[in-house]
Amino acid sequence: MRIEGINILTRVLFIGLLIYGLSGYAQTGEQKALEARKERLENEIREINRLLLVQKEQRGSVLDQMDALNQKINRQQQLIRITNQQSNLLNRQINTNIRQISKLRSDLQALKEDYAQMIRKSYENRSQQNRLLFLMSSTSFFQAFKRLQYMKQYTQFRKKQGEEILVKTEELSTLNNDLTRQRKEKELLIAQNRRVKNELTNEVESQQALLKTIRRNESAYAAEIDKKRKEARAIERQIENMIRSAIAASNRESGKTTTSPGKFALTPEATLIANNFSANKGRLIWPVEKGVKKQGYGVYADAVYPGIKHQSNGVIIAADEGSDARAVFEGEVIAVLAVPGGNKGVQLKHGNFISTYYNLAELYVKKGDKVKVKDALGKIYTSKSSGLTQLKFYLYRDANRLNPEEWIYRL
Repeated sequence: MRIEGINILTRVLFIGLLIYGLSGYAQTGEQKALEARKERLENEIREINRLLLVQKEQRGSVLDQMDALNQKINRQQQLIRITNQQSNLLNRQINTNIRQISKLRSDLQALKEDYAQMIRKSYENRSQQNRLLFLMSSTSFFQAFKRLQYMKQYTQFRKKQGEEILVKTEELSTLNNDLTRQRKEKELLIAQNRRVKNELTNEVESQQALLKTIRRNESAYAAEIDKKRKEARAIERQIENMIRSAIAASNRESGKTTTSPGKFALTPEATLIANNFSANKGRLIWPVEKGVKKQGYGVYADAVYPGIKHQSNGVIIAADEGSDARAVFEGEVIAVLAVPGGNKGVQLKHGNFISTYYNLAELYVKKGDKVKVKDALGKIYTSKSSGLTQLKFYLYRDANRLNPEEWIYRL
């Protein structure tokens, strides 16, 4: 009966350790996910500092600086939230370890007591004469055989119990070491969070100082906004006109017609490319080798006067000076753009999808060229006044605008 009871205890301990192990595995997965998000945010903050918050002598537009500060503050706030989540996760792991250590100590004590009792009984029945009498007093050969088997099992079980005590002792030591390590990690996270909060306070103060500068000259700010809007609208009108012209020309060349004038009549080859492009939604490469998103797609609030709303029909990506724009997918150059008094651009056709790369200083391709994914299309223009190197990227299906952030990987 005692052996059966101890076997039940062993099974319960095994199940408890299995549950603990699975819980630890889940927490490790959550830790890795948080660490990956944290690393991405830290990289984005470094890129914002490097590519957007340029040297004071190159600042040029305070509006650009406001946008950059807003982005950096946003990333820092996200970083603080993730660091808090990591700290909370460590708290849960520490509490789990404390409970597990307490349970292991209790289990270890029970094993030691059982083992001590076995040792005492073994000592009391240690003589060979007692064992022989125990066997000779059997009423039958079958009972003697069973008693012999029992004696062997008892010896093996006693050895096993000693091994289990050793294992439990090692587990307890490992958990104690993990607990010490986790507490140190938590202290580091708390210190890091405090450091990020201090940096955030400094950034907010810089932002407030910029706001005061801008609001002292509201008319100049309004004029700058109006100028940027007109420039953006002119570029986007030209892009959309060229897309409609390209669709009409493509349909004429293929000899096919569609019920809608704003849609491509696709050949079997173009259909295959379009299907492949669509299948890669969310996995397309960035149109630059390395950079940071400066402005996203859609409606957004003004950095200085949040009541004013702006519309962005594409995305703006900041990159290193001298960077090239690159094809996000295989396709054909269907048009090159040249805005009077402005910069250059390229449009690629991918079946019935069109990707547009604008704000290029020079082009490496011409209309009709076939390109592969990652092929360089042109050098991105670097502003002499602001020092910023920025690519404007647009995406369309036929003549309909798409959100590039939904198609480019982690944009």
